[in-house]
Amino acid sequence: MKGGGVMETSRNSDGGVAGSTVSSRGPGVKDPIDTRDIGPRRGTPLWLYMLGATVAGAGVLVFSALGLTTDELRALAVEPLTWVLLCMIVLGELRTISLPGQPPGGGAPTSLPFSFALVILHGLPVAALVQAVAITVAGFARGHAAHRTAFNVAQYTLALGVADALLRLASPGLLQQTWLPAVGELLSVALAGAGYFVTNRVLVLCAVAMHERVALRQVMSKGMLRQARLHAVLLSLAPLVVVAGNHSVLFVPLFALPLSALHTSALLSVKRDHQANHDELTSLANRKLLTVRARQEIDRARQRGGGVGLLLLDLDRFKEVNDTLGHHTGDRLLQTVARRLTHSVRPGDLVARLGGDEFAVLLPRVADTESAREVAFRLRGALSEPVRLDGMDFDLQASIGIALFPGDASDFAHLMQRADVAMYVAKAGRTGVEVYDPGKDRNSTARLSLYSELRRGLAEGALEMHYQPKVGLTDERPLGLEALARWHHPSRGLLTPDEFMPVVEQSNLLRSFTAEVLDITLAQVARWRRQGMEMPVAVNLGVRELLDPELPGTVAAALREYGVPPGQLVLEIGEDALIADTAAATEAIHALHRLGVGLTLDDFGTGHFTLARLAGLPLDEVKIHESFTARLVDRSDNGHTVVRAAIALVKALGMRATAEGVQDAELARAACDTGCHAAQGRYFTPPLTADEIADWFAAYEGGAVANTRV
Repeated sequence: MKGGGVMETSRNSDGGVAGSTVSSRGPGVKDPIDTRDIGPRRGTPLWLYMLGATVAGAGVLVFSALGLTTDELRALAVEPLTWVLLCMIVLGELRTISLPGQPPGGGAPTSLPFSFALVILHGLPVAALVQAVAITVAGFARGHAAHRTAFNVAQYTLALGVADALLRLASPGLLQQTWLPAVGELLSVALAGAGYFVTNRVLVLCAVAMHERVALRQVMSKGMLRQARLHAVLLSLAPLVVVAGNHSVLFVPLFALPLSALHTSALLSVKRDHQANHDELTSLANRKLLTVRARQEIDRARQRGGGVGLLLLDLDRFKEVNDTLGHHTGDRLLQTVARRLTHSVRPGDLVARLGGDEFAVLLPRVADTESAREVAFRLRGALSEPVRLDGMDFDLQASIGIALFPGDASDFAHLMQRADVAMYVAKAGRTGVEVYDPGKDRNSTARLSLYSELRRGLAEGALEMHYQPKVGLTDERPLGLEALARWHHPSRGLLTPDEFMPVVEQSNLLRSFTAEVLDITLAQVARWRRQGMEMPVAVNLGVRELLDPELPGTVAAALREYGVPPGQLVLEIGEDALIADTAAATEAIHALHRLGVGLTLDDFGTGHFTLARLAGLPLDEVKIHESFTARLVDRSDNGHTVVRAAIALVKALGMRATAEGVQDAELARAACDTGCHAAQGRYFTPPLTADEIADWFAAYEGGAVANTRV
């Protein structure tokens, strides 16, 4: 059975199951990959269970209805309260209260107080018949399949039957007169409500357990306390509905107001939770949700045994689509990829987007390597079907790396690293799918050694900064500097970031590394200011650095320590940081903006981040990546037109555009003519040491900057 969005086999809010999926499109939007209306295969345990529950519920419904006399039915038909409650139940079935972080079955319909009130007023026969009518009407309105509606009617009938039996057993003469409930009667109602909740949950969760092929206790442990509290709130309104209805039927519709407020509040909570844990472009799970779920599943696997698989998937040659047809087409292609992936995984698997064209699939239950490979090949097969966009066909291929817990790694961090290694082996060898093989992980030992050496180097002050000048294109006036880290390795000499940053970013050294870079840079800025040389200095931030909640505090403390005005520090944020988790990145950017530091979008043109998304972000500048900048003088295609349009949009948004990688005079003139206010590149000067920067600045002051070009 095919799954969806954030893949969790879920419970329908009205009790329905059968391979349901969590909508990845947020609340209030119909999930196009919802499979709850696809019945289980004939003859399977789930099919037999649902058939048995449906038959049992139908039997109880028919048997109880036979106890109603014609006079009783006629009296009910002319009783206004019956019709009012029917209307409230139908409307309530259409307005479900969902819980944040829970699949749809984690909530309850707002019809519950009114259906339970009917149990108190008239017992099971009337309550079950009215509830059946309401569910049928709501199912028809929503386009539900017949088997789904039938199961919902059955499980409600059985749950109401248990509640009715407990209520009549505890308080046999409950409604022989106008009801003003005593303490004992309220306890009877509470007991009946507990019976209803337990029966409803067990009926639904048994189906979920069979569908997911896990123990019942495992699915019951997911948010059961929150579900119980929600049901308790709704069920507690039932006695009030009865008392109000006995006084005047006009009082009953007033309960719609607090229920509507509760529904709206829950909806907003679910929406906020969805935004925090899902990718904005594809609505798949983001890195945050993947990490949480993976750690949960690994913990469960440690307790119950079994394995957990992780697939990392990278699209081949996706950058060519962006470069040729633009980011808008690239975004649509990524959305198509997301839909195909979610349709191709197993129930219970989690599909996530990590950023750019990189995706991950978490396999909570995987028997062995072959099972994981089967999923991987099915994903590749789904992606290989041509995609038609804007009258063009695109052939997609993907490289997939597989790593398993506990065989390949003992925790999620190492599982991710091992899957990443396998993915790059698949990409390099063009094999499509690779399982992690320690023999092919040539860098593992070297990286561990480099990690240890770097940790010692940070403690011993082996890090230094070089500075890349940024100059104005009209007058070549110095406008700022970009700080670039260098590491004095004990045996390999001076290393550039390309040689050690992957180790930093994949380890616990990142926070201390960032603090060290800020300390060195701001200390140098303070020295230059004392020498009369003032210009902003930029420091680069990666994904993990930007999303570190302690970053604003670290930056503020460093500025205070060295006495540097916030405006003298610029933080450069790469495209990938904004793509990885847009919501969290946006929040972090606003927090940094409040400090008063400059903010720059770096390396524009390397990913699929669109400039239209910059609206509302407090950025001062956009740096055009050198691969993008080079197109300004390339007339062989329309690339220069795209770059010019991007620069124009940057200016229209009130930001400055800086061209990176300017290597010659022709490119400098083209960047200037296009509207870039500044540029960096070896045409002006390569990165310089702090002492060389002082000399370079003095040369400019003396009118000799041109002589420093290389």
